[in-house]
Amino acid sequence: MASTTDLMSLRAVRQLRRIRAFYAVGALLWAASTAWTAWHSPGSRQMWVSALLLIIFTGLLAAAALWLQRCQAAGPAGPAHHAASSKASRPRHAHA
Repeated sequence: MASTTDLMSLRAVRQLRRIRAFYAVGALLWAASTAWTAWHSPGSRQMWVSALLLIIFTGLLAAAALWLQRCQAAGPAGPAHHAASSKASRPRHAHA
């Protein structure tokens, strides 16, 4: 059975992958919004707010990607070896 820290690590990696995807979508949406706003009203307050939110989401995406990379690097190097199930470990008996 996996230890508690291993389970927490697996959960953390899974959650980081989800949040990384969320931040990536956010960064793409804010990039599109910034481009659209810059096209229609360059130099406006809305453009600068959109650019600021783009920078924030890009920073969050970079932080999540870095944490995920560190979590995966700290994980076990080799494949996990699991015990055989009790069904597989029972000796077979020939029935007459």
